[in-house]
Amino acid sequence: MYHRFEENKYPSTNIRIDDFIKHIEMIKENKLSFINPKKFEIDLTEKRKNRKILLTIDDGFTSFYNNAWPILKERKIPFILFVSTREVGKFNYMTWDQIREIDKEEFVEIGNHSHTHEYLVDLKSEEIKNDIKKSIEIFKKELGYNSNFFSYPFGEYSNEFKKIIKDLGFQYAFGQHSGVISDKYNFYELPRFPINEKYGELKRFKSLLKNIPFNYEYVNPEERYLKNKKNPPDVTIKFSESIKNLNLTNCYSNEENKWRKSKIIFIDKNTLKIELQGKFTSERGRINCSLQDESGYWRWLGLQFVVP
Repeated sequence: MYHRFEENKYPSTNIRIDDFIKHIEMIKENKLSFINPKKFEIDLTEKRKNRKILLTIDDGFTSFYNNAWPILKERKIPFILFVSTREVGKFNYMTWDQIREIDKEEFVEIGNHSHTHEYLVDLKSEEIKNDIKKSIEIFKKELGYNSNFFSYPFGEYSNEFKKIIKDLGFQYAFGQHSGVISDKYNFYELPRFPINEKYGELKRFKSLLKNIPFNYEYVNPEERYLKNKKNPPDVTIKFSESIKNLNLTNCYSNEENKWRKSKIIFIDKNTLKIELQGKFTSERGRINCSLQDESGYWRWLGLQFVVP
């Protein structure tokens, strides 16, 4: 997931264009193919052993149009551009004419990113629903259709938010928790690796290309929106039985806004409990678990909890 390109005064959401070009080259060097979003589910369910990458860009800043779009267009690299309809045409954001120009290409999908891009997860259900409905209306007016793809603002969602997105006809929804998608994932809480100047550094990006799915049967609690009495959450993960050497798993978490290695207790050979040492105090509580596979790749699972 990218946002800005060569807007160097915003390092937390920016990627330098030279690094972005190197990312593309590294993807090809590692023999990963690019997923065309128009064939998204087919790519997940067929040829599953072939590792692939889906590029997504959130917000529709003009820096994407000016700096990254020419590169992607020339090389015909597929991607999803997620736009919030209220911001289109405002200062530093793409216009509908520019979005329509991009939308003409068969390897591009324009995804829905809400209308206002506010902290929707904190709002009442009816308010969330009205915001998304407005974005759908504008999509249909400006593009003639609404996308099957949705990106939660700030990657934040609750069970109720997921239900609203599903009921409004979306087929896929992305967060901002890191991880690798497999066909076993819930299509309404798909992970992405956020990329910026710090987390897009070439050594780290190279390591991301070595990640594979960390398939699980369930994660408790299923609700990612934490009420005060549920913070810290009582986290248990049951992994797929096919995964070997689970005892070598490491997890890290940011409770009390400090990253630390998490204490893990195995309930049985496939189920582990993560004992958090305090509450999540930042806006988003995160847990990342990894395990080196026998193949040399790294299994990776990221969880993101929302602190109201």
